[in-house]
Amino acid sequence: MRIVECVPNFSEGRRKEVIDKIVEPFRNGKGFSLLDHRADENHNRLVVSLAGDPEAIMDALMTSAGVAFSLIDMNAHTGAHPRVGALDVVPFTPLRGVTMEECVDIAREFGKRLNEKYEVPVYFYEEAATRPERKNLENVRKGQYEGLKKAINEPERLPDVGQARLHPTAGATVVGARKFLVAFNVNLGTTRIEVAKEIAKSIRFSGGGLAHVKAIGLALEDKGMVQVSVNIVDHEKDPLYRVLELVRMEASRWGVPVVETEIYGMVPASAIYQSAARYLQVADFEPEQIIELRLLEMAGDRS
Repeated sequence: MRIVECVPNFSEGRRKEVIDKIVEPFRNGKGFSLLDHRADENHNRLVVSLAGDPEAIMDALMTSAGVAFSLIDMNAHTGAHPRVGALDVVPFTPLRGVTMEECVDIAREFGKRLNEKYEVPVYFYEEAATRPERKNLENVRKGQYEGLKKAINEPERLPDVGQARLHPTAGATVVGARKFLVAFNVNLGTTRIEVAKEIAKSIRFSGGGLAHVKAIGLALEDKGMVQVSVNIVDHEKDPLYRVLELVRMEASRWGVPVVETEIYGMVPASAIYQSAARYLQVADFEPEQIIELRLLEMAGDRS
């Protein structure tokens, strides 16, 4: 079996009726499964987690993208999360029977199909990037939708696929191939956005922090808090507990407590038991000690 994970991000997290229509093509799909979907009103963003056959996922994505493009107008879109389009980001991750190189081919094929059908300009990032500076998603989304609308004609901002103009309402889409990413948010007991931004700057790689961490500071107005929104691109090298403790240490300098954390979307079991063992101070802990994981392994051996 060829199995990839795909986590399309849509720029809609507030209108339930629109969210339902975007997700509908993924329900009861053949050849893949809808693992999870969740929307955030502050981010104004919908994150969908899919796993299964690459072709089946791409077919459903094309349908869902058409729905999103017809119902989301980026000219009127606001939200805390950076974005350049209605279907903002589409990453493919190899899970079984698929190499990273094949995921690159899948990403580029999907980007080509998306542009041909909907005339949305496409950029490639991470392992699918065609230019070194575009491996980093931050560089592709620099200036967000509003900035890209003005800069898309500049030589360094030309799309990888399509003409140098944004779709009138859907903007652009960024497609890539990457390792499993853990979206880990830390919410702080303050309304001072500068605190979250300074902490995010200090912990992310581009600011001199952890090598496999990206982070931004956001305001959660409905909760009366701020958030350090973190993407961990390699949780084995920079585990969740290390990220949390670094945020906690930096927050203490401001006299600000950590109120809660969030894991957004799907997460590998190893990312959880790694941090649980650390906090529980379990000596020589092995994943085989988790009965559910052992049972799954046994089931796989018998198939």
